[in-house]
Amino acid sequence: MTVMKITWKSMFPSCFKGDDDYHSPKPNNKVVASPPKTTKPEGSLNRISVTDLSFPSTTLSEDLSISLAGSNLHVFTLAELKIITQGFSSSNFLGEGGFGPVHKGFIDDKLRPGLKAQTVAVKLLDLDGSQGHREWLTEVVFLGQLRHPHLVKLIGYCCEEEHRLLVYEYLPRGSLENQLFRRYSASLPWSARMKIAVGAAKGLAFLHEAQKPVIYRDFKASNILLDSDYGAKLSDFGLAKDGPEGDDTHVSTRVMGTQGYAAPEYVMTGHLTAMSDVYSFGVVLMELLTGRRSVEKGRPQREQNLVEWSRPYLNDSRKLSRIMDPRLEGQYSEIGAKKAAALAYLCLSHRPRSRPTMTTVVKTLEPLQDFDDIPIGPFVYTVPSDNGEGNKDAKESDTPKEKKRENGGHNHHHHHRSHHRSNGHRHHPLKSPKTPNSMSQSDKNQNGRSVSTSPDTSIASESQGSKV
Repeated sequence: MTVMKITWKSMFPSCFKGDDDYHSPKPNNKVVASPPKTTKPEGSLNRISVTDLSFPSTTLSEDLSISLAGSNLHVFTLAELKIITQGFSSSNFLGEGGFGPVHKGFIDDKLRPGLKAQTVAVKLLDLDGSQGHREWLTEVVFLGQLRHPHLVKLIGYCCEEEHRLLVYEYLPRGSLENQLFRRYSASLPWSARMKIAVGAAKGLAFLHEAQKPVIYRDFKASNILLDSDYGAKLSDFGLAKDGPEGDDTHVSTRVMGTQGYAAPEYVMTGHLTAMSDVYSFGVVLMELLTGRRSVEKGRPQREQNLVEWSRPYLNDSRKLSRIMDPRLEGQYSEIGAKKAAALAYLCLSHRPRSRPTMTTVVKTLEPLQDFDDIPIGPFVYTVPSDNGEGNKDAKESDTPKEKKRENGGHNHHHHHRSHHRSNGHRHHPLKSPKTPNSMSQSDKNQNGRSVSTSPDTSIASESQGSKV
């Protein structure tokens, strides 16, 4: 425990007020300094890693500040964040995950120079959560140095006494998990699903293709946040890991992630590669196609694991319609669905080397947004008139996927606006003993059968290897 205190004091002296050896600077208007002329571009090999701070010194603390320079991260005080969130009021509560509760807030343009007025999401670290301090630090280190349109933007942080908080841009539609699986709401349109898949894939590709690659390690629906136009952004980098260097083919590390999303070879051996993320992407792609969660304990035994249940259908175009999300009501591109299913099949290969890179995934998915074979709308049965046809038997027409309307060559999407409050950022379900079991309620599927939707089960075990 003493080592941990030394570590934190060395890395963030401003976090420990009243210490004789470290004096907290005045908090007002503090921003991470502007980058020196020698600062390399984001994603460069000079990017600092959490592992560089295992045995920190004054030099490493300075290196951290230099690495975060140019990101313009703001260092907030706890008092400022109380004002921003109206005292962390319940009316501003967005949700809670293993990391801690998240509150909505608003930053006034007069708070400090260079910081525009904007709505934000403030995440508080639950000190009783598992590996909270390390996750907090990892989040600051990665998101402080990596910027991309498909990564959530970290605006700043607060490290004051025992308090650890993170301030992000606010994304109004919350997580993909909330949008895709919530009850009593309109289904997520096909066009939006493909846009989300492409955006999330671009975020992963950016991480994998950086000069110093990053393995995300916890890709899942709850960690994909959506803006008002269904633009996808990856959030929660608490489990992110620097990729292998030199001649190494993998990173050996603790097995941590979420059941149903983690790649089988990683779970069995602890060997982590970028292909582990590709497998997880395949699982989320299947969730988008089927409308089912990766793991649902309330379903029949053979249907509980989404990958095991769906794989036999992915390469058979005649059977694919059986597993497509019934809430789409047939309003999806048959060509796009077949190509997306074939891609998911490759991503879910048990052989990591057979999986495509995320750059290939992006190139495959982008054209799927442009197919125009989506039916205009669900078929509406019309009662026969009395003009001599009234005595004919009323026969139910073909479904929209079996019989397209004659003028159905135009792409006309029905975008449904959400009138439900977003649950905001959800981080690592069940990793904290205080995390509520918010997913245990029963859902109703399209046939009216009760289905219990169980929460994601986190994985945490030890694996010995060359890198930790």
